[in-house]
Amino acid sequence: MNIGSFLKDIKFNEIKPAVSLVLDTDFSKEIRVAFKKGQTMEDHQAPFAIIVQVLKGSIDFGVGEEVKEMTTGDIISLKPQVVHNLTATEESVVRLSLSKLDTLKRVKSV
Repeated sequence: MNIGSFLKDIKFNEIKPAVSLVLDTDFSKEIRVAFKKGQTMEDHQAPFAIIVQVLKGSIDFGVGEEVKEMTTGDIISLKPQVVHNLTATEESVVRLSLSKLDTLKRVKSV
């Protein structure tokens, strides 16, 4: 059994969103992305399907020309290779669920 917390010991980065692995399971990687207000993850895509959930705060989630405001509790899934971006409209904590085959290194490079 593995236990982690998305909301304990949050560390923000002054320059870009702080990315950290919370759980590495048999089928997924559960990642915390901590945003200071105004920080962004520019256009990028994942090689596998992903799930993004706002645990605290508010982000603008962009896909193509469409931008959706996501607030605490909102969750979205994306198919592989969908180009998207995120901008924190306030200090925010986001859960990112990746395929076990994807890498934390890829996310940190965004």
